[in-house]
Amino acid sequence: MEIDHHSKYKSLFEVISLIETAKEAENFLLDLCTPAEIKAFIERWKVCQLLNERNFSYREIKDMTGASLTTISRVARFLNDEKNGGYKTMLEKSKEIVSSG
Repeated sequence: MEIDHHSKYKSLFEVISLIETAKEAENFLLDLCTPAEIKAFIERWKVCQLLNERNFSYREIKDMTGASLTTISRVARFLNDEKNGGYKTMLEKSKEIVSSG
């Protein structure tokens, strides 16, 4: 089932695009998500960063993050094969933050 991003989720995506600071993002996500959901986001982002470095096996990433091999495979698929490009975009943007900070 394909998600119609332009109608059903438009309001959420639009409000996320209004976030201007890390503190705003933190406060919004802490209100919006359960602690388990936040933990899953953190885990997936760390997995994404490690996969992007291309220096680690899935087993090593599992040991470093506690993520399941299924989660690591899913993140890898979205990082490398899916057309959304969300992970790649955020990796690039996060490089800009590090280099300008």
